Amino acid sequence: MMRALYAGVSGLQNHQLRMDVVADNIANANTAGFKASRVTFAETMAQTLRGAGAPQRGIGGTNPLQVGLGVQTVAIDTVATRGSAEMTGVGTDLSIEGEGYFIVEGPGGRFYTRAGAFRFDAQGNLVNPDGFRVLGWIADSRGNIAQGVGDLKPLQVQLNQVLPGQASTAIDVLGNLDARSKPGDTFTMSVAVTDSLGATHVLLVEFTAGANPGEWDVTVKDGGGNVLAQSANPLTFDSSGVPTANTTLTFTFNPPGGAAAMNLKLDLGSLRQMAMATDLFGRSDGYGPGQLTAVTIDHGGTIRGSFSNGRTAVLGQIALALFANPAGLERQGGSLFAETANSGRADIGAPVTGGRGGILPGTLEMSNVDLAREFTTMITTERGFQANARVITVADEMLHELANLKR
Repeated sequence: MMRALYAGVSGLQNHQLRMDVVADNIANANTAGFKASRVTFAETMAQTLRGAGAPQRGIGGTNPLQVGLGVQTVAIDTVATRGSAEMTGVGTDLSIEGEGYFIVEGPGGRFYTRAGAFRFDAQGNLVNPDGFRVLGWIADSRGNIAQGVGDLKPLQVQLNQVLPGQASTAIDVLGNLDARSKPGDTFTMSVAVTDSLGATHVLLVEFTAGANPGEWDVTVKDGGGNVLAQSANPLTFDSSGVPTANTTLTFTFNPPGGAAAMNLKLDLGSLRQMAMATDLFGRSDGYGPGQLTAVTIDHGGTIRGSFSNGRTAVLGQIALALFANPAGLERQGGSLFAETANSGRADIGAPVTGGRGGILPGTLEMSNVDLAREFTTMITTERGFQANARVITVADEMLHELANLKR
């Protein structure tokens, strides 16, 4: 009789625990990156009233006579399946398309999360809503990223940074020189070059038709009309209008303002000579300095900055961690998990490598809670609790009847 009471009590306790887990799952149905939990029951040790008997002397064997002592909770597992991605339109909201966890660092150490509601703080750190800094790799001045685990650092973008300019080294001239030009006809075009300080200067390139058809003398001048270079031999074209000789001209330009001397190469190989109006266009490879105007994150987790001079630069890359047993991670609150002895060590690497998922910018991973399943579980849990309560009531009535036998 007492066994029934204690079995019923264990049923009440464990079904209450199961209801607590269901309630937590439902409460977090709209929590980004939340992973639902499930409860696994098992019977407790059974009391053996009579052991099993082997067949003997023409009598069949007998099974053990045992009475169970109730139920126990053997596991509360984290369901580590991926939730659906929800579009938010916020560039720093990130979800993982596949396996892997973001790595964040805070006062309590290093943690892992699937909730990618990140933003840049006042110092340019990429952080989660609780201020934990997202870890990854910082690019060097050339945009190169060392992806060693020891190189993992909090991702920080200097929001007021300036991308240095690059001095011009080459000038390309494209277009057409009129094949109908007479000797002495001159055409002038301008091209902008950038010095080592980012200042822009305009150079003039003059083409003068020679005495022989298909020959042109080339002269380069600065903005003040001073000659910087002149071709020793004329630029020549064949009968198809394609340059055949003397298509390059190298010269030095000393820009004003204290910038370094510029060694420039003028390339005329893309010019054509056709019987049509002269139309010339020049371009150089330099560019001036630019200020950071926008930051984007791509599918590979690469952080790129867009600058006011039209250039882009790699600033860093987000790191992801894989676990052999993600269900073994320990919840820390705030959608954070900590590594445990049963989760395995974090295998850290770049997104889209080694089985790690890619990054979906502008989205958040939704909770993986299945409300239909949770409500069904809630009903069965409630019925289980009621049935165990009834067991206790009936056992109590039986004990009451037993106590009344003395009357």
